[in-house]
Amino acid sequence: MDAEFASSAARVATEVPRRYLGQLCTHFEHGPTLSVSVAERHGRIEFPFGICTLDAKAEALVMHVKADDEAALGRLEDVVARHLERFAFRDKPEIVWMRASPTGAGP
Repeated sequence: MDAEFASSAARVATEVPRRYLGQLCTHFEHGPTLSVSVAERHGRIEFPFGICTLDAKAEALVMHVKADDEAALGRLEDVVARHLERFAFRDKPEIVWMRASPTGAGP
């Protein structure tokens, strides 16, 4: 990806951010074309169409996604959000993506 990319972020309030970070990374780790790295409070998932980084904060899971274009960014937001909603179905998380400008300024 070059310096001009599309990105967005979502801060999802939850009492168990590390659990959801771990579940997302573990799930996507089984994808044959995905590179996944995970530590106690940070994760990174590299999709063919973009990258998702995850940070477990005190009471929130912070997700950042970036892609080469808006279409790929929308796809990445959708994939990550749908999977988090599946894992967190009891919590019914509110996932609101905030788009950044193409130059990197934003959330």
